[in-house]
Amino acid sequence: MMTKLLIRLFLRDPENGNQSQLRERYGKLAGWVGVATNLVLFFIKLLTGLVFHSIAIMADAFNNLTDSASSLVTLFGFHLSAKPADAEHPYGHARIEYIAGMVVSFLVVMVGFQLAQTSVGKILDPRPTEFGTALLIALIASVLLKVWQGLFYRKISRTIDSTALLASSQDSRNDALSTGAVLIGLLISYFTGWQLDGWLGLGVAVFILVAGFRLVIETANPLLGLAPSKEMVDDIYRRILSYPGIIGLHDLNIHNYGPDRCFASVHCEMCADRNIVESHEIIDRIERDFLTDSNIHLVIHLDPVVTGDERANRLKIYVEESLRAVSDEITMHDFQAVWKPEDSRVIFDIVVPYRFSWSDERLTEYLSEKIKSQEPQCESIITVDHDDSPPPRER
Repeated sequence: MMTKLLIRLFLRDPENGNQSQLRERYGKLAGWVGVATNLVLFFIKLLTGLVFHSIAIMADAFNNLTDSASSLVTLFGFHLSAKPADAEHPYGHARIEYIAGMVVSFLVVMVGFQLAQTSVGKILDPRPTEFGTALLIALIASVLLKVWQGLFYRKISRTIDSTALLASSQDSRNDALSTGAVLIGLLISYFTGWQLDGWLGLGVAVFILVAGFRLVIETANPLLGLAPSKEMVDDIYRRILSYPGIIGLHDLNIHNYGPDRCFASVHCEMCADRNIVESHEIIDRIERDFLTDSNIHLVIHLDPVVTGDERANRLKIYVEESLRAVSDEITMHDFQAVWKPEDSRVIFDIVVPYRFSWSDERLTEYLSEKIKSQEPQCESIITVDHDDSPPPRER
């Protein structure tokens, strides 16, 4: 309820408008909410810790102050990532959001280490904490506010697909767990006299550290370069093959320069006998449609394919069968045959998975011998690429 109210107040019309601007507004809303709520928690816990002489609660208060700083990082990250492209950054600044997410992830790990250190100290030197109704109310309110904050971040992170806010969501969950551990430890100490809050805090610290390191890896992956999802690749293939004149495509490369900043290139095969102006117009239309409909900056290389050469077609089928005899995962594209009385050539590319055991030399030698068995005067020019991306596709 509160989340929807904040979204409507801050965004006014969240269903319509420019997607990049909406993304920036969502991110700034999350940042300001994080700064405000974490500062409130900081002052509440600091005063509570001072009144009841609790080092654990005061440490938790400064943890919330750190969370306010991480919210500022997220806020500035969304602000800077919305900057347009310039001469030094022609692909824009959207990856700054990934960097902000990584900063928050490292802060999560730091909080885990701090909590572990504090917990070990309490295990070695357990000291009872004064207990009161005000303390109980303050801690319960802190847990509830952190749970809401985590759900708020998670909703927005799913809405705009943000790794930075996903990191903030998990950080809020971890804070709720650490404060909950303090609360449970105080209750156990009050009713039984057992000082278990140190052990509970250590358990939560281990959980936070494991989650934090996973979060570091998760936020680093987009910066290193993630393979595109199968759904995205299948959708691109399906849409391109739906255009008239496209008989096949291969060498699809997709590069992500941040949310809503996707660049791609692909080779499209069209009949060599087709009018070049018509073919170029189709290619241009595909590129425009992808930019308009999906905000994908697509660059297409046109590959003319000779379809009426029966001799070349027979040899192509034979080479494909020879490849399948070795591995079903090796694919071929850009097959061309140049027939001359004394200097015939066959030129093509093959795509080999990284895990394939043969060397490139062994594979090209094998194919050259197969081609020689069918066309003794023919020279083979074979280019070997290594990739685990989806194979070339045809109609």
